[in-house]
Amino acid sequence: MAKGQKDILLGMVRGGERMSLGQQLQLAVFLSIPAMLAQTSSMLMQYIDTGMVGRLGANPSASIGLISTSTWILGGFTAGACSGFSVQVAHLCGAKDFKGARSVLREGLTSVLILSIFLAAIGIALSGPLPHWLGGSPEITADASKYFFIYSAFIPLGAIGWAASAMLQASGNMKIPSLMYTGMCILDVVFNYIFIFLCDMGVAGAALGTGLSELVTSAFAVWYVLFRSKELNIKGEKGSFTPRRRTLGNAWSITAPMWLQNIVMRGAYVMSTVIVAPLGAISIAANAFAITAESFCYMPAYGIEEASTTLIGQSIGAGRKEIAKRFSRITMTMGAVIMTLLAIVMYIFAPQLMALLSIDPNVVELGTKVLRIEAFAETMYAFSIVGYGCCVGAGDTLMPSVMNLGSMWFIRIGLAAILTPRMGLEGYWIAMCIELNVRGILFLWRLRGDKWMKHKVTEREEETVPEYAEIK
Repeated sequence: MAKGQKDILLGMVRGGERMSLGQQLQLAVFLSIPAMLAQTSSMLMQYIDTGMVGRLGANPSASIGLISTSTWILGGFTAGACSGFSVQVAHLCGAKDFKGARSVLREGLTSVLILSIFLAAIGIALSGPLPHWLGGSPEITADASKYFFIYSAFIPLGAIGWAASAMLQASGNMKIPSLMYTGMCILDVVFNYIFIFLCDMGVAGAALGTGLSELVTSAFAVWYVLFRSKELNIKGEKGSFTPRRRTLGNAWSITAPMWLQNIVMRGAYVMSTVIVAPLGAISIAANAFAITAESFCYMPAYGIEEASTTLIGQSIGAGRKEIAKRFSRITMTMGAVIMTLLAIVMYIFAPQLMALLSIDPNVVELGTKVLRIEAFAETMYAFSIVGYGCCVGAGDTLMPSVMNLGSMWFIRIGLAAILTPRMGLEGYWIAMCIELNVRGILFLWRLRGDKWMKHKVTEREEETVPEYAEIK
């Protein structure tokens, strides 16, 4: 019933039909729940990896924490590329140009694969010296290098599945990606147990187990989107997988600001690692574990962010800016309410969350302190997470990227450089808490009007979208 109702409501968006606030809220919930489940599965996979490695001691855990920001950089390039094509798919589906959406799908898969092979080569080449550049101590650099090498080798296999999943979500199908990531979580448990403990591979086993779970999931994602998706399957349709200049140009207008943000923001995360690294293995491990534990709060908001990108993208594609603006308010409010409630739970149960990830009492104690500091940032953090997804759905990526960069470098890094040497890891997390609150305010300011919706994303959109009256 829910699936049929979801399709009806999406059809109302695409067809220019009048929608009540209740119908928009219902559609937002239909799309958000599977996306939140997918993000929760991703969160559980982080818990599994971190918890299993945490049983090996502080040094193995610190080795993964040391290079975690660098894995985020490579992942950010892939995510930006996927968004460049998935936003086009959302706009074209909103305009009911499904043939155009399938064309973007084929070209996007090829483009992301080529890019990810290049990123994998860079990661493999840097895997040896990188931990030393980040200031890692001798007892953790060898494991960090192994983990980063294996992670990098699996980038193309994970990226192609990520792209397929993103474009499937953009078409309005959130259920299948949710099931895929749940399956990946289960596979991750099995593979990690085999390689970390049975094969006694330690940190390298964690990377290999995660990589193999991504491989299986990606294979299914590509098969499903190409041959089973209602809107995007290419069965019986001839079309080229060779990227065209127009599609790449459209993707670049979305992706370029996201890549700039990735470089500068992830660079800030690397700088954060450099700031924290001198505090020692306990602080490095506590920092990494606390970030993983905090995902308990923010991963559901990232699910709502994905739903907001689809909702805004299809609304803009259908030429319905007023309804897109209302979707932005609905999804941002949903994210803030959920993250506020989870922040309360995190504050109360911070020791238990940390104990799931580490057996070292010093790591658990320090991680508990910083988690309770961060609980006071979660509400505004939600506005920035979901707000960014709304902007991406509209093709507005430049100004949000500038806001993220300024907030991260001038506030978080600036304060962290002052507070961390004086207060230790708690000083760094106080700086982070202040910065996330400021960032949330910036996104509330950005989405207060409609400038964020005045962005031309595709030429096809202008050609195929009928002019509908705005719904008041």
